[in-house]
Amino acid sequence: MRIVFMGTPDYALKTLKALHSAGHEIAAVFCQPDKPVGRKQILTPPPVKVYANEKDIPVFQPTTLKSEEIQNTIKEINPDVIAVVAYGKILPQEILDIPRLGCVNGHGSLLPKLRGASPIQWAIVTGEKVTGVTTMFMDKGMDTGDILETMETEIAENETAEELFERMGDITASLMVSTLQKLEAGEITPKKQDESKATYAPIIKKEMALINFNETAKQICDKIRGFYSWPCAYFTIDNKRVKVLSAKLSGKTDKAPGIVIENDKKLIISAGDGLSVEMLTVQMEGKKAMSAEMMLNGNSIALGTVVNCNA
Repeated sequence: MRIVFMGTPDYALKTLKALHSAGHEIAAVFCQPDKPVGRKQILTPPPVKVYANEKDIPVFQPTTLKSEEIQNTIKEINPDVIAVVAYGKILPQEILDIPRLGCVNGHGSLLPKLRGASPIQWAIVTGEKVTGVTTMFMDKGMDTGDILETMETEIAENETAEELFERMGDITASLMVSTLQKLEAGEITPKKQDESKATYAPIIKKEMALINFNETAKQICDKIRGFYSWPCAYFTIDNKRVKVLSAKLSGKTDKAPGIVIENDKKLIISAGDGLSVEMLTVQMEGKKAMSAEMMLNGNSIALGTVVNCNA
């Protein structure tokens, strides 16, 4: 099959490699423009581009897909299908109409649940126990197209978003290969999404990661796992931000939410459901990540301190 692949990060690279290994002709790769990275702001190509260059696959990095020039370029390439994974741009109708078999997206949720930009993180933050990948035909909506195939996976009790990303990238690659094979053979029947069951996974902003200690202890731990390793859940003490990289459920308490109830070797803070959360790995503003015990050795936090009071 002649494929145009659209994707940008490491997550998308797994699918590109799988399609290439499966013997498909990757006629072109589209990805986001190179971006400055690190303190020195070195202009760095995305992983998909690096791989495509190694395999002598033509690469395009347009800032927009709305230009007639880009649309004509894709028409000239004449792909059977456009496969899209974590590309980061909306495809206009003019491009959706080009390939004879359509445009297929690999989305990191069980649609119609968690449509949008950050489904893997929000699956953990919202306490889902099962998630998965959906391949679907793309249309003008946001993840609203007809479903082609799905593959489920359980979310482990202590699994972080970073760990789930790794697994979901593999699942997406496998499912995309399966879907395109069946699509080409005419062995797949698209299925309409149930709009009444649709939920959304919005773009994550740093302020969303502020821990609300009025929530249950489990909700707090889910947020810490779901926002690791970016942007990292956090609370504040004396106007200083403390990121929480890992935590676990702790015991019962009669204290109001957001109060430090243990500060000797352990940092435990009360939650909103009569339980508490033990902060295991933390990172104070301007410092390296360390265990809560190490942080307490050098930074005294009084019992009864109310966190987020100056947030």
